[in-house]
Amino acid sequence: MINSIVLKLNIYFKRYILTIVFISLSISSPAQNNPSVYSWIRNLTGATGYNNISSNVQRIDSTANDVYVTCTCIPGYSIGPWPGNPSTPINENFCYKITRKPLKNNGTVTSVGLGHIGVWTNGVSIFNVSDAMSYNNAGVWFRNAYYWEGSGFDNCLGHPAPNGEYHHHVHPKCLYNSADSTHHSPIIGYALDGFPVYGAYAYSDTLGLGNIKRMKSSYVVSSATTRVNGPAVSTTYPAGCFLQDWIYTAGSGDLDARNGRFCVTPEYPAGTYAYFVTIDANLLPTFPYTFYGSYYGVVQAGNTGPTGAHNTVPGTAAQYNGTLIPSITIAASATTICSGTSATFTIPTVINGGSAPLYQWKKNNVNITTGSTYTTSSLASGDVITCSITSNAYYLTSSTANSNSIVMTVNTNVTPAVTISTNAPIICTGTGVIFNAIPVNGGGSPFYQ
Repeated sequence: MINSIVLKLNIYFKRYILTIVFISLSISSPAQNNPSVYSWIRNLTGATGYNNISSNVQRIDSTANDVYVTCTCIPGYSIGPWPGNPSTPINENFCYKITRKPLKNNGTVTSVGLGHIGVWTNGVSIFNVSDAMSYNNAGVWFRNAYYWEGSGFDNCLGHPAPNGEYHHHVHPKCLYNSADSTHHSPIIGYALDGFPVYGAYAYSDTLGLGNIKRMKSSYVVSSATTRVNGPAVSTTYPAGCFLQDWIYTAGSGDLDARNGRFCVTPEYPAGTYAYFVTIDANLLPTFPYTFYGSYYGVVQAGNTGPTGAHNTVPGTAAQYNGTLIPSITIAASATTICSGTSATFTIPTVINGGSAPLYQWKKNNVNITTGSTYTTSSLASGDVITCSITSNAYYLTSSTANSNSIVMTVNTNVTPAVTISTNAPIICTGTGVIFNAIPVNGGGSPFYQ
């Protein structure tokens, strides 16, 4: 028990130190270290997506208080078709304004309305759980978009609205690796209140301790079979097809009623309120899918409503052109060895490697093997060992990088030998005699027996 307490205190202490470093970095270089600035998938190559429209995020500008995200609402991944949906995605020419200093709303909360309620990191709109319709248009039992419209979603779980705005009501399946349950998910979007939206996996403990787990919603479908002023539960109107079928049950999951929590994340080591997308063990969306009900923070004007997300970048804003690239260094167990002796090469340092980096070892610039280490006894003097990394980290401007070079010195194997001599090969009984050992390949400190 004492050991476990000491361990936990040490972990907390380390986190405290990390928090201080994070704050210091934020003050000295806010643009480069604020996730709301760098966490976007920028189009740096002129790539196009659906209907040859420029994809992902075209430009990032920031002031001391806000980030301006210029995007088309078209992702870089392939989208469509949308069975039964006559709408077609168009270039929305959006400019989202995201605060860099989100604050908890301690006053009257702002409801999560219709239309875009946030933006994914590729510039595609986040829509809420509703399809904007209710049973018999009575405004009582609102329809669950995933149930009523899911059959018209494309393979990436998105579809276009009547105005051509491509969007996701549920987790954007093609934006990140939702099957990676061993690493903390990346930031995959921002809500209009400035708080981040993460993928489905996070630390089991809000302090960043424990294993990685899939975040579970705290909503449970009602067991009622009747609905006041609504249709009875049936095959036509099954439990869960309306928003009001779902009951928030504190303690039944990991997240609060908004589908979020205050916690430590890799990008926010000092902690932040964060929303999460929710999926089940089969990677299928689970209610409420993204953030729900009301915003945790204060929502700035200019993003909501039919004409929202068409903000003007102020002249005081600076365009963000930062680069995020991986880096790798390698080391050897020895750089001078004898012929036939094994040497092991390791990777002591990786930056921006992502959750599952790929390593390619090379000898004299020829691919030889993969993995995090390389051991061989087949080296010659002058061989040059390097390693390249392919990162799967998000937000990078380049995913590959090469390591430093290690030049090996391999000495030819030699056989030791020794001859002896004496100063007096013929002596009388009792006379002292000195024998001298004369080594060949004896090294610097040979041992004689």
